[in-house]
Amino acid sequence: MAGPLARGYEPGMSARTIIALGALLVMAIGSVSFFSDRAARMAQGLSVRADAALSRQDLGVVEVDFASSTGSPSRHPLLSGGEDLSDEERTRAAQIVASIPGVGGVSWVDGTVNAAGSEPTYEPLHCQEDVDGLLRTRTIRFQEASTALVPASRMLLDEVAEALEPCSGAIIAVTGHTDKSGNEADNVALSMDRARVVREALVRRGIPRDSLRARGYGSSRPVASLTAEDPANRRIEFSVIRMEPLTPTPVDTPGPR
Repeated sequence: MAGPLARGYEPGMSARTIIALGALLVMAIGSVSFFSDRAARMAQGLSVRADAALSRQDLGVVEVDFASSTGSPSRHPLLSGGEDLSDEERTRAAQIVASIPGVGGVSWVDGTVNAAGSEPTYEPLHCQEDVDGLLRTRTIRFQEASTALVPASRMLLDEVAEALEPCSGAIIAVTGHTDKSGNEADNVALSMDRARVVREALVRRGIPRDSLRARGYGSSRPVASLTAEDPANRRIEFSVIRMEPLTPTPVDTPGPR
């Protein structure tokens, strides 16, 4: 039987191959380490700039995490904290972070609002004005201590849905309020349940579910001209927060809160 030399085998060929492969492996590991360190420095730099920008706007309570769901450095930060901020302030915080060079899509951990760096936003003020006009002399009402809508309010919701329809893609807050009568914990729960009922009613009327946010504040935010005990504080309010760009963004539109 012919041996390795008879078949043209060259002594040392395997060793040279192994050495070459080993060198490539070392280079690959070094490259991964280099880019990993570079990504970490990038995320740290963006985090410092984001914290500074938010602090300058008195939004320092907002925390910014430049990391993916697996913990890897990311240009797409997740915002948290600031639970007591208004929807407008939370939107402004997201837009401040998104305006920092190098930042990609921005979203809140609870999925309330998002913003995308270098993407246009649109303020659909006509929708807000149309809804405000509908509710200027009428109120969405419920049966006493109940989440059941009165018949007239169902018809009013038909008009509200029609006014909101042109703002497809907007973030729309549906907020429930009560007066100060009764236990406040119960008031908050009732106002939230009523906001959810209105949200579902709008979904049935063709408004996309992922555009709607339901919140309940109980009696904590009375109408400016009324005392907290006034029954006229029992109301549903709508806020068209912002219009999402029609072009795709790096962040998916968040789901209902």
